Amino acid sequence: MKPILFTNGLIFNDGFRFIGTIVVSGGMIRRIDSGRIDLREVDTEAYDIVDCEGKMVFPGAIDEHVHFRDPGLTEKGDLATESRAAIAGGVTSFFDMPNTNPATTTLEAWEEKTQRAAGVSAANYAFFLGATNSNLDQLMAADPTRVPGVKLFLGSSTGNMLVDDDSAISTLFRTYRGVIACHAESERIIAASREALKKEYPAGIPVGLHHILRSRQACVAASGHAIELARRYDARLHLLHVTTADELAYLTPGPLAKKRVTAETCPHYLLFDHNSVEATGGLTKCNPAIKTEDDRKALMHALSDGRIDIIATDHAPHLPAQKQGNALTAASGMPSVQFSLPLTLQLARKGYFTYEKVVEKMCNNPALLYNVDRRGFIRPNYWADLVIIDPDTEVEITDDDVISTCGWTPFAGRKVNFKVEQTWVNGRLAYDSRRPDPFTGEQTALPIRFSPF
Repeated sequence: MKPILFTNGLIFNDGFRFIGTIVVSGGMIRRIDSGRIDLREVDTEAYDIVDCEGKMVFPGAIDEHVHFRDPGLTEKGDLATESRAAIAGGVTSFFDMPNTNPATTTLEAWEEKTQRAAGVSAANYAFFLGATNSNLDQLMAADPTRVPGVKLFLGSSTGNMLVDDDSAISTLFRTYRGVIACHAESERIIAASREALKKEYPAGIPVGLHHILRSRQACVAASGHAIELARRYDARLHLLHVTTADELAYLTPGPLAKKRVTAETCPHYLLFDHNSVEATGGLTKCNPAIKTEDDRKALMHALSDGRIDIIATDHAPHLPAQKQGNALTAASGMPSVQFSLPLTLQLARKGYFTYEKVVEKMCNNPALLYNVDRRGFIRPNYWADLVIIDPDTEVEITDDDVISTCGWTPFAGRKVNFKVEQTWVNGRLAYDSRRPDPFTGEQTALPIRFSPF
């Protein structure tokens, strides 16, 4: 195959933006040059040309937090459908969570997932192992070059993988040297809230009270406890889906590279407040619950000052019927991997943070946190995971656009000025929105590799 020339795009990388050209061959980025080139002077016999004039060029986003529902929950989505949704949104790599059926808590289950992805995934893939009260031997035996980390549930959620043995939790923090990615909610506080609300609402707790059921106090207590353990044992703790202004007091501003405790938030916590749960009939019900408008604003500010290090989606599709019910019976979670990058860029366009900050939080920092091998940046000798974005086409998001099996999005009706035009995975075109069938049909995804800590 001829080398590929991505010409005259506005390249965003390493905190900078510049007009330039990228040369790709053999799946890798070979050269990056600043400045415009005259296409009339390019030897088109020697190169395949991708004209990026007027477009933004990003490294492929790395979504470190998705639930692709495979195996066992595939009526909601699977590795094939949800990875296609990912590349349609400019996400070229994903880390899938372990609360499937069976749960990914053994090396055997992890290997089966990995083999499944090798045959069907459109995006590069990695899979967390899930902690239980009794599987430390499995976690410690995992290959750190193939597993991003351990998922720890300090609070029950979909799949009920709660770890509630204090001794097991302390041993994990003392022993495991990789990233502990933590769902932090206090089960004790949630249980007390549940019993109080059931007495007040014997016919069923209204779905709009989900943020009272799974309260800020539950998040703050669990996050504080996890951080205390991490500091006691010098563990690498990553707090997933932070929702409250109170938790931000535990976190440190500044570059990710200097931290042992890091944090993530998600687009729905930046775009909705708790009132949306009732207004959408439960579509934005998720765990942890969306909190107040003041919390939303605080999270936005924390992205700018560095207390929040990563934006990931917690992509969690359910069928529409499964989202019906009250605060105890309606499923928690929503699909978002397809629209997370355009929606976050729209927030940057409104001035909440810069476009460079979007690249940092969605591309660079996930790669840095997990020591991802040669992804997340546009650099020579890195894999050519690239996203070409049209910043001048207004698009209204609709349910008809949804690629996920679930067939709906909580962002329907929102307008964005950023359209993912092309997604390149390992130097091959995987998605082109301008084609009648935007998916090229060529499976180019690879398992993600990690450098051990």
